Amino acid sequence: MTATRLTARLTARELTLAYEDRTVVDGLDLTIPDGRVTVIVGPNACGKSTTLRALGRLLKPRRGAVLLDGAALTELPTRKIAQQIGLLPQTPVAPEAITVADLVARGRQPHQHWWQQWSDDDERTVTEAMERTDVTALAERPVDELSGGQRQRVWIAMAIAQDTDILLLDEPTTYLDISHQVEVLDLVRQLAAATRTGDRGRTVVVVLHDLNQAARYADHLVAMKAGEVVAEGAPSQIVTEDLVREVFGLECVVVPDPVTGSPLVVPGAPWSAPARTTTPA
Repeated sequence: MTATRLTARLTARELTLAYEDRTVVDGLDLTIPDGRVTVIVGPNACGKSTTLRALGRLLKPRRGAVLLDGAALTELPTRKIAQQIGLLPQTPVAPEAITVADLVARGRQPHQHWWQQWSDDDERTVTEAMERTDVTALAERPVDELSGGQRQRVWIAMAIAQDTDILLLDEPTTYLDISHQVEVLDLVRQLAAATRTGDRGRTVVVVLHDLNQAARYADHLVAMKAGEVVAEGAPSQIVTEDLVREVFGLECVVVPDPVTGSPLVVPGAPWSAPARTTTPA
């Protein structure tokens, strides 16, 4: 049987990323499989979010390039990129007093033209995005009056409304309780799957802190440390006790998740202070 060859529209080659004179990522090569959920994990300050920003052209490489269909992002028109790549950063800022419906509608701007500012397709796409993220009832409320979890779902709705083939999400479960975390990650899975006739599967790249959530929802897992890719592949192939120890410095046991069968990381025994000895009075 011949193995299926994965295609990849979005890649990074010899990517070096820096903030002023501080290099965060150095010489990174990365291939994002089409139509799959890729999750990037790693300890704090390892370069996860920095890499995602470069994939969305929010950060210009010091060296190397991010390529979309073989062309460097730095050479492509901003409008074309916005029609192909949607990015939800970690801490987005909404214009003051903007309503939920108006913010989600801004996701349609890359698809509009001077001769056609709004269409039935725009209206339908925005409505569906709000329904899928459960924010329809909030449509007329100002975004700055919402809770952190509500705001996060509104931003995700805007990213979905942009209707791009590639969607980049930086910590999309921030501020969400466990129920809404699961709902959002289930939605991410749905976006990457062509579940209905005529649907197209989207390519989704997510940065997550929770390794167990990453292992459960990722098709392709990328583990980073100190600006480098330590391992990548299917979670079942790369999530091991050795990897967790190397990347996170954590002793653990990896067992099958009782629900999904994906790798489940169980931390080892926590450190405890030595018992005090008492001196007889």
